Amino acid sequence: MTSQVTKARLAIDIGGTFTDFILQDATGDLHTFKTLTTHDDYTVAIGEGIDRLLERTGITAGEIGQVLHATTLGSNTLLERSGARTGLITTKGFRDVLEIRDLRMPRLYDQTWEKPKALVRRRYRRVVEGRILADGSEMTPLDESAVRDAVRMLRAEGITSVAVCLINAHANPAHEIRVAQILREIWPEVHLSLSHELLPEEGEYPRTSTTVINAYVQPVIKEYVARLLAMMQGRKIAAPLFFMQSNGGLTPARVAAEQPIHIIESGPAAGVVGASIIGTQTGSPTVITLDIGGTTAKAALVENGTPGKATEFQVGGHVLQVERLLSGGGFTLRVPAIDLAEVGAGGGSIIALDAAGVPQVGPRSAGSNPGPACYGRGGTELTVTDCNLTLGYLNENSIAGGEMVLSRDAAVKVAKQQLADPIGLPVEKAVHGVFTLSCVTMIQAIRAVTTERGQDPRDFAVFAFGGNGPLFAAGIAQTLGCPKVIVPPAPGVFSALGLLCAEVEIHKSRSFRATVSPQTVAEAQTMLADMAELAKAEAAQPGGRVSVTARMRYAGQSSDLQVVLGAPDTLNADAVRAAFVAEHDRVFKFTAPEGEPVRFTAIEVAYAIPVGQLDLSRRRLPTEGHATTQRAWFGDHGWLDAPVIPRTALRQAEGPCIVTDPDATTLVPPGASAVLTPLGGIEITLPQPAVKGALRHVEPA
Repeated sequence: MTSQVTKARLAIDIGGTFTDFILQDATGDLHTFKTLTTHDDYTVAIGEGIDRLLERTGITAGEIGQVLHATTLGSNTLLERSGARTGLITTKGFRDVLEIRDLRMPRLYDQTWEKPKALVRRRYRRVVEGRILADGSEMTPLDESAVRDAVRMLRAEGITSVAVCLINAHANPAHEIRVAQILREIWPEVHLSLSHELLPEEGEYPRTSTTVINAYVQPVIKEYVARLLAMMQGRKIAAPLFFMQSNGGLTPARVAAEQPIHIIESGPAAGVVGASIIGTQTGSPTVITLDIGGTTAKAALVENGTPGKATEFQVGGHVLQVERLLSGGGFTLRVPAIDLAEVGAGGGSIIALDAAGVPQVGPRSAGSNPGPACYGRGGTELTVTDCNLTLGYLNENSIAGGEMVLSRDAAVKVAKQQLADPIGLPVEKAVHGVFTLSCVTMIQAIRAVTTERGQDPRDFAVFAFGGNGPLFAAGIAQTLGCPKVIVPPAPGVFSALGLLCAEVEIHKSRSFRATVSPQTVAEAQTMLADMAELAKAEAAQPGGRVSVTARMRYAGQSSDLQVVLGAPDTLNADAVRAAFVAEHDRVFKFTAPEGEPVRFTAIEVAYAIPVGQLDLSRRRLPTEGHATTQRAWFGDHGWLDAPVIPRTALRQAEGPCIVTDPDATTLVPPGASAVLTPLGGIEITLPQPAVKGALRHVEPA
């Protein structure tokens, strides 16, 4: 893909340890930078990174035409319970929906598990009389006096954000609209979230939960967007700001500030979007993406260039959702999202011994401050990065493009004191056990999107990125039996690169329960036309394309399938049914008899606008370096002299070897081979067993 841009584009991805930057200048050249994340104020690291990039490239602030951003602020706010003091106004009889939930739990037989506390205390959940029926008719008028009493009570209690979710508001929002009018009359400065605007679909718990999450996070995101825009203006950057959404599309900053539920999984989505587009360009449209950073490892499945999608997911739970067939560990958020799984294992994960003296990886992380012991920033606990440096897999000067210098002596010292001596093993064997244990832990994320979805991981290549993805990918792929690993250019800042691949997308959905027929498809098209106009108005940009998906099921089924239907003007009953049957056969490997009724449950419109193009060959790299050697420990092979090859010098190499980038390190184990592809990626071919048998089980060291 060639790039024709008239202004520079700046992509910024905030991670738990590093903040990553890619600047695409007006000629299409790509410039990268990486700096430690400043958790007290993310904009500090962003401002410093922008200053360094502009200084390095000679580009002026006025030449930047777009700023694209991915952030973990929303998910962190939920995990840390640091959101706004939130109130809820709901229909009488529905005060406890947030606690009753959907009766799901992540650990079926764990009698000690406790569900997370609701984001709104019961005292701040106020109920009002008034009822709309499922068909949209009014059964009981709204008690406006009770609404005014509820608003005054919440204001007196110091609430700053209010969610409004009334029964059947998706069918008729009149009562919610009136509640909003009263709220704004009495309390004009309050942050307000209305369920019929955010999720006009049936399902009281998902709708209430989604609206409350928006209200809880909204003031935090609004304040962050304002600070970020002020920081940009202070540097005379007048470019529009876009945020990555959980569904893989970009949204304008003003929309993200009002509806932050769409950017909760912002960071992980960007990398998957990049993998789907770049994987297709390089002839690998079907891959397992593996994004390993400093705090977590995330996996997703991309088939034929399309990432898997989910219609709802769990957020804010301390039980990581690696067992995707179970849920309930967090709060339900019903928004379109890329289907991914994560585990709490990354480069900054802390290694600790449990009560039995067995090493455990994560989920606690050293983050960027103080960071691993080898960073020399005051960290005292052993981390995965300390172990990798002790094994010889990292170069002391190869982190963050040489911006940081690591101390191997500090890593070895903490590994000996906190791991090797307590378990009675030599240092190299002890830390290699941690490397193996880390691989096994990270594999859980891949299992969640493959074997638990009926897919065999041995049929896929692993597309590895993130600061630690290329280091662990070959070991993980070998354990799973995957044939090869693909490491893209700029792997350590790849999620930022994924931002440059994304399009602006605005999604609108509505409940629509009907059996598929010519008449109901015509009704759906009328609704879709209205939804498309809403999406276009929100995007405020002409020239986009409209596509339709629907949630569908056979009559009598209790779960839905998300089915891509294409352009709204091409829909007809036969085509809709055929699309559902094909998707049902792909997912479940069977279809019902031909006359079995098929039903809609919801319809969704997406309005997409391309914002730029990307040419990977235009990445600016350091001048070609020379290969050196480094002693590294490879398990049964012991200490070996491994060639250390800069990516710019790589053509073809046999393992063991280490390939270095300014932002990541790729480990090629003994028996594997690596080759540089025409677009600058690294393709690692792994030795395969003679017969494709059962998946091997690896015991943690």
